[in-house]
Amino acid sequence: MEKATNITVKVDAALAREAKVLAARKGTSLSRLVANQLEALVNDDQAYAAAKRRAQRKLKRGYDLGWKAPTDRASLHDRENLR
Repeated sequence: MEKATNITVKVDAALAREAKVLAARKGTSLSRLVANQLEALVNDDQAYAAAKRRAQRKLKRGYDLGWKAPTDRASLHDRENLR
């Protein structure tokens, strides 16, 4: 298990009271409640960063859309094939 680090956070007294009630309803401590929320925020941020890196790699490689350059100028302006 990793070593725990204490963090001091200042919040409004009314918020602290409500948070303590919420923690009690969830059957946990206020400290554990805050730690779980911080962990979720960090995990979400890391997942987003990883997805962004994957997307940027895919964009850099590009996509093959199957487009072929026309063989001549006339075929570029051929409207019959578009109807």
